[in-house]
Amino acid sequence: MKLSPIVVGVAGGTGSGKTTLASALQASLSSELCVTVSQDSYYKDLMHLDLADRAKMNFDHPDSLDADLMVEHVAGLKKMQNVVLPEYDFSQHVRVGAGREVHARPVIIVEGILVLVWESLRGLMDLTVFVDAPEKVRLDRRVRRDVAERGRDVQGVLDQYYATVRPMHKEFVEPSSKNAHVIIDGEGDLKHGVQLIINRLGLSLQDCSDEGQNWRHSSSANG
Repeated sequence: MKLSPIVVGVAGGTGSGKTTLASALQASLSSELCVTVSQDSYYKDLMHLDLADRAKMNFDHPDSLDADLMVEHVAGLKKMQNVVLPEYDFSQHVRVGAGREVHARPVIIVEGILVLVWESLRGLMDLTVFVDAPEKVRLDRRVRRDVAERGRDVQGVLDQYYATVRPMHKEFVEPSSKNAHVIIDGEGDLKHGVQLIINRLGLSLQDCSDEGQNWRHSSSANG
């Protein structure tokens, strides 16, 4: 693999397994070689609204996200520049803190339900992946996640799913699968998905290890 960063886009419906796949790929390649940029960092700050009004927003529509900033950050990382990603509080629907600095790496994973929707973002990607799973599987996973990690109640999660998540999936997320080079079964063993991506990038795990060493040496020489 050449030193110029490679960008891998990983999309799929809510609960499809895309985040799990991206995390597994990150772990396989190591933090020395790979960094993940999550769409979840780029929801627009709704501090100007009352909390009740924030909760009514359609968070599954592309307009809920600062796509321009995401494109700017991914483009910067691809130029081997460090960027500061926003940090988002899903319980309050606001950005918090000063953000998180992310350092450029040879492989950049861009992960989220809508990352294959924007042409400007896709144009930065070298490999695009869509993770697919049946609706029942995705909904069950969504309920468990939002209750455990985002302080939601089950009925609230279901109401949001049928009001906005499901319609937006059909309008935006599912059609974006046509922009994927690879479609992976989110119900299956994601280890096979990780290996498939590595193979598509023309890498072996030994190549990844060697490239990590080369990247460290180059960074030291340039820094």
